[in-house]
Amino acid sequence: MRVDVEDLTRLEFDDGAPVRAASAIARLGPGWLVAQDDATHAAWWHGDSVRPVRIFPAIEGHDVFEESSGNKHLKPDLEAACEVLVADQESVLMLGSGSSEARMRGALTSWSSGEPEVTLADLTPLYAAVAGALSITADELNLEGACVIGEMVRWFHRGMPSAGLPTGSIDLDLEALVAAIRGELDPAEVVPGNALHYDLGEVGGVGLAATDAVVLSGSTSSPVLLLSAAAEDAPNPRDDGPVVGSALVVLEGSRVVASAALPDVDGCVNKVEGLALVERSSRSARVLATVDADDHAAPSLALHLRLDW
Repeated sequence: MRVDVEDLTRLEFDDGAPVRAASAIARLGPGWLVAQDDATHAAWWHGDSVRPVRIFPAIEGHDVFEESSGNKHLKPDLEAACEVLVADQESVLMLGSGSSEARMRGALTSWSSGEPEVTLADLTPLYAAVAGALSITADELNLEGACVIGEMVRWFHRGMPSAGLPTGSIDLDLEALVAAIRGELDPAEVVPGNALHYDLGEVGGVGLAATDAVVLSGSTSSPVLLLSAAAEDAPNPRDDGPVVGSALVVLEGSRVVASAALPDVDGCVNKVEGLALVERSSRSARVLATVDADDHAAPSLALHLRLDW
């Protein structure tokens, strides 16, 4: 597989503040909704404008979270986002990583009358069920990507391959998940199934683990997926570690059929955490990939990628 960086955008809000820790991206209306994993608000990117969209109310008085401020444990850590259609409204489903109680919430951001509208829910019982389905403990959860396959959401657990915890995924009924976020169904009634595990390879002895996924083609029973993956030597699911490599991986079912290292940008390995499909043909695609630099002062990058496989 060949991957080329065709362009890049440094994401900054209209007031010049950096878009922090861009952990997911999905189309919303005429633009893109970008999750910040260490803030209560997302970024709506439309043309040359980037403006904040509040997802969560302030948490104990804080809107941004970082180790140096001693409040990192409070961050909602939205790591997965995918485009969905809810009651004929374009919407984005966003999900926390699940690696602590603060990170077990979901959000549904809908596009109506030209303005985003947000619905929130505590999904703690669902996260417990997902951990059980993946045969891991709740504190090992690190759910970092999701994509819609027909009437299901495939939700990816990053894992820590170097510590014997492989990347995995489970499937959820999309209608039931949306109903749980909208308060129409008890989250405990959303049942995860079809647990899968993946061997995505390694870089420098550090296992590659999935950070996001999009559907390229195929049927609902046999989809072809594109995964972003990072080889991060982290001590646990909550703390960052050095990223020694990043890659894109094409899957058919749970089988890797193509992969390629992501080119360095500005001389650095880029930790791609968000993917959005822009266009595709039979054996090529263009995607937007957002980079989480794990540096709250640096604008997140959006890489405009072309891949052929």
